[in-house]
Amino acid sequence: MNTMKPRKTFEEQLSQLNRSLIQMGASCEQAIDSAAKSLMEKDPELARKTIEMDAEIDHMERDIESLCLKLLLKQQPVARDLRQISSALKMISDMERIGDQAGDIAEIVLALTSQDYIKKVDHIAAMAGATIEMVQKCINAYVEQDLKLAQEVIEADDQVDNLFLTIQHELIGLIAKDPSCGEQALDFLMIAKYLERIGDHATNIAEWVEFSILGVHPEQLDGETFGAEPSQR
Repeated sequence: MNTMKPRKTFEEQLSQLNRSLIQMGASCEQAIDSAAKSLMEKDPELARKTIEMDAEIDHMERDIESLCLKLLLKQQPVARDLRQISSALKMISDMERIGDQAGDIAEIVLALTSQDYIKKVDHIAAMAGATIEMVQKCINAYVEQDLKLAQEVIEADDQVDNLFLTIQHELIGLIAKDPSCGEQALDFLMIAKYLERIGDHATNIAEWVEFSILGVHPEQLDGETFGAEPSQR
């Protein structure tokens, strides 16, 4: 009975970790959505709320990091659990950067809301929607240990990259026709670039999900595994 109690405690804390990651992922999704809506609706108050969300996400990262370290130091997890916890530590770093970049978008929006836009923001809205879906899927993939879902996230990054290139070409064309719109065009380009980076961070998270399941990270070209059971080598 005593030997079962530490494992039960560990599993409860692992469940808490999963719940915390879901909450942090949801906050990242909300921050991206709020940043995009603040741009589309020219809403400075929503932009300021997005910046506040970034601070909340930073706090979540510290709390989850503390929980992960507690699990590693006190519970002596077995190989698969070790991979899951170490992956979570990597994932929250990417999620914290997603929060930062949503906040960076909101900072730009604060300077744009009083201006007439030089172009429609439909492609930027599409980028935001795609990155939100990527973040949602990669967190679900981690919690459910779903390799197929993680791979869908990695593949979806191409869509975000293509939308960025579309926006970039549109803005270059606008500047060529009217150089006076250059400053706002650069602001839009930076917003699109931040969204592209968010897509990259979601891809990073998905790759760490793959690692947590398979014991090998996509960048480990030599095929060496970390914490893999003999059957997975």
